[in-house]
Amino acid sequence: MKKPSWFNITSLTLGFAFLYIPMLVLIAYSFNGGRLVTVWAGFSTKWYGELLSNEAFLDAAWVTLRVAVATATLATVLGTLAGYVLVRGGRFMGRTLFAGMAYAPLVMPDVILGLSLLLLFKTMFSSMGMTTVILAHTTFAMCYVSVVVSSRLMSFDRSIEEAAADLGATAFDTFKSVTLPIIFPAVLSGWLLAFTLSLDDLVIASFVTGPGATTLPIKIFSAVRLGVSPEINALSTIMIGIVTIGVITFSVINKRQIAQRLRDEKMAG
Repeated sequence: MKKPSWFNITSLTLGFAFLYIPMLVLIAYSFNGGRLVTVWAGFSTKWYGELLSNEAFLDAAWVTLRVAVATATLATVLGTLAGYVLVRGGRFMGRTLFAGMAYAPLVMPDVILGLSLLLLFKTMFSSMGMTTVILAHTTFAMCYVSVVVSSRLMSFDRSIEEAAADLGATAFDTFKSVTLPIIFPAVLSGWLLAFTLSLDDLVIASFVTGPGATTLPIKIFSAVRLGVSPEINALSTIMIGIVTIGVITFSVINKRQIAQRLRDEKMAG
């Protein structure tokens, strides 16, 4: 195996440092005892206690989690179906238009997408709220899910599905019992990606939100205008921890799924 060059090692180190040092600084200052976020005043966890008593942040966090879970679930279902149709549907009338519509939100500026959804929802609903935020997030999140799922389906061994069909399985049974378990890591990846995108979105949510549906990014953005407080650092640290746990959990599940599939293939061979 070829050893990595010093140029590659240096580039990788600088890249990771650029990405993660600001996060590490933020985590460190979330334990700062002083109110000034740039002056270290000793180790303390009091800002986490202050955060737990801040009802405005807690309400926004609860709204964000509910929106993210609903968005990820709905986007995963729709995105998986869209990816399956694009890969397995063959050529049908309107396929090019369908593919373009499925991938358009990936390259559409968030401001344009948010404005167009605002105009649409104004004609459909009497008021904005959590429902409109979920629908808006699903609109762009399902596109990412369809890309992940379709990429996995392109490398899928279709002989397994053909064998199931030869044994009398219907198309639905084949998808449920054969295709879906094999592409499940990709589906789970799509769910986590959609969850993260919804959790992180600020621009689109600011267009389509309403009373009682203020998400955490909007709340943080509004609070930061008055200056970064230690409570925001504590809240950001918790969010980083949640995302890290999710990524590690997915990696473990994905690794076990791959190992199980390799064992099954070895036994079948």
